[in-house]
Amino acid sequence: MTQRTRIKICGLTREQDVDAAVQAGVDAIGFVLYAPSPRAVTPERAAELASRLPAFVTPVLLFVNETPEAIAHASLHVPGAWLQFHGDETPDHCQKIARTLGRRWIRAARIPLETPAGEQPFDLVKYAEDYKDAQAVLLDAHVDGYGGGGKAFNWSQLPPNVNAHLVLSGGLNAANVTDALSALRDCGLSLGVDVSSGVESAKGIKDPHKIRDFVQAVRQADALHPL
Repeated sequence: MTQRTRIKICGLTREQDVDAAVQAGVDAIGFVLYAPSPRAVTPERAAELASRLPAFVTPVLLFVNETPEAIAHASLHVPGAWLQFHGDETPDHCQKIARTLGRRWIRAARIPLETPAGEQPFDLVKYAEDYKDAQAVLLDAHVDGYGGGGKAFNWSQLPPNVNAHLVLSGGLNAANVTDALSALRDCGLSLGVDVSSGVESAKGIKDPHKIRDFVQAVRQADALHPL
């Protein structure tokens, strides 16, 4: 028996991309509800796209420093969606909203691409403790625009003893995800992956062949690590 890494594809905007992701076997689909993003959709559009999802594929709504009212409005349109907080939200802010809405949630950690000389690296152990009520901590590169920049942070800076389920993001693609999983699989309680720009032909436009290649690369990595 081999491990099965959970896969999320984020920033979908078209029906055919949702269908391609589902056919490839992904576990979750992310919709960006952050207007400045080139991958942004409205709550109504997210609902239309999420309605295509079969059982056991989870919709995820991504927010950046959004108001509780706007999050509640979007959540009403997509029943059962998880919430992903991707801005500067505090633990209390995330927890209160998720508890009020009865939703599970993910917190993104924006990790610097490199640690400047003389400075301490990003303290992921403390971050995970601060956001211990989240179902997972998503590891993304700290870039302008809150994610989707196609940049990878230095994976070697992550500690090996994080008490949280982790989701690796930032600059992943079919060519590097196997190495990423091999390097980080034991860093947390579990490790999933989240990809956006690495499976695109243009921002917000997914490529079905890249999606399929990415999922296949993840499964190949899983085969290298039997339980």
